[in-house]
Amino acid sequence: MEEFKEKIPMIIAFVVVIMLIFGAYYILFVYKDIYYTQIDNTKIEKIASSDDMKYQYTLIAYDKNGKEKEIQLKTSRELKEDAYLELEIMLTRGVVSWKEVEVNELPDRVKEKTNIKQD
Repeated sequence: MEEFKEKIPMIIAFVVVIMLIFGAYYILFVYKDIYYTQIDNTKIEKIASSDDMKYQYTLIAYDKNGKEKEIQLKTSRELKEDAYLELEIMLTRGVVSWKEVEVNELPDRVKEKTNIKQD
C-alpha cells in the first residue's frame, strides 16, 4: 500500500500531462472559431502564389459576440462587393473555409458592430 501512495503523484502528473497534450492538440488543430465579415474590394491585393489562390483580402471580421479581429482571406477570384461571409478560422491555419450568408443570418451583435439596420 505504501508503494502505491508513493506513485500517486507520478500518476497524477502523467494524467495532467496527457490532458494538456490533448487540450493543446484540440485548440491548435481541431477548434474553429466562426467570424463574419463583409467583402470590400478595395481591401484586395493580387498575390504571387504557387496554388490557385491569386487574391488576398485583409478585412475586419466579428465573432457572434461582436469581438473584432483582422483576418486575411485568400481566394481564387474577386468576390462579390458587399457580400457577407461566414468564416471558419483556426488558430494555426487562419481561414480554413468560408461561405456567403444573407444579412438576416448574421448574429445581432455583428449587425450592431457593422451598423446594419435590423428588421
